[in-house]
Amino acid sequence: MRPVPVLTYHHVNEHKGDMVTVLPEVFEQQMRYLSKAGYRTLKADELLSFINGGLFLDEKAVMITFDDGWLDNYVYAFPILRKYNINVAVCITTDWIEKTSENTIDLNARIPDHNESYSLVKRGEGHKVVLNWELAKEMSESGLVEFYSHTKSHRKCHHLSADELEEELEGSKRIMEERLGRPCIALCWPFGRNNDFSMKIARDNGYSLLFTTKNGIVKKGSDPYAINRISVKDSVFWFRKSMLIYSSSLLSTWYIYLKGWKK
Repeated sequence: MRPVPVLTYHHVNEHKGDMVTVLPEVFEQQMRYLSKAGYRTLKADELLSFINGGLFLDEKAVMITFDDGWLDNYVYAFPILRKYNINVAVCITTDWIEKTSENTIDLNARIPDHNESYSLVKRGEGHKVVLNWELAKEMSESGLVEFYSHTKSHRKCHHLSADELEEELEGSKRIMEERLGRPCIALCWPFGRNNDFSMKIARDNGYSLLFTTKNGIVKKGSDPYAINRISVKDSVFWFRKSMLIYSSSLLSTWYIYLKGWKK
């Protein structure tokens, strides 16, 4: 059975050269490639079923994730996802979206780069760069976009106490389910920071999939609480080459061995 690469995006906007940003025209070519090449874009419960042996995949498959919940995900990425009927999961920081939802969003305003976006969030101006619940609900109701937790306030979880972890993990899960009316079964760790204790708190709070920032692919029998991902580059050539490698059992095994990544 083929492995499943889980891809990580952050921004889709016009800021070329930003290490966590893909240009809209590049993103469209990447999504077009997946569509024309016959890739099945998995939802979270399908990835979990694949891992547990309940879903057998004859076709090539991929899961696409976005971290943080930036406004450009709606402005630039969402129309392309609808055009090519692509499923994605967006992991959001709920405090950011709660704060953003108190203000009016100008969808025609300039989209800042990644560093400026973070600065705006810290200054309490997240409504200029972060999704609100209204937009998230529109995306969710399309049937193409799932929303999951990136914690409540984007704290590094490996140094937090039990009470702090409960606030970050249970609190974000609860508010997401209240706002969007859908189960929140997945979590992405901010900055990739976690430990055995934070993983236990996540499991105790009902999370079934935990996404890391470690490089690698997902196979049948992979640990659902330590999902490896591939960070996407702003390149169509890189994307096509990478999908060829990561979707092949033989090539991915060889490549991961050469890179020294954990399987």
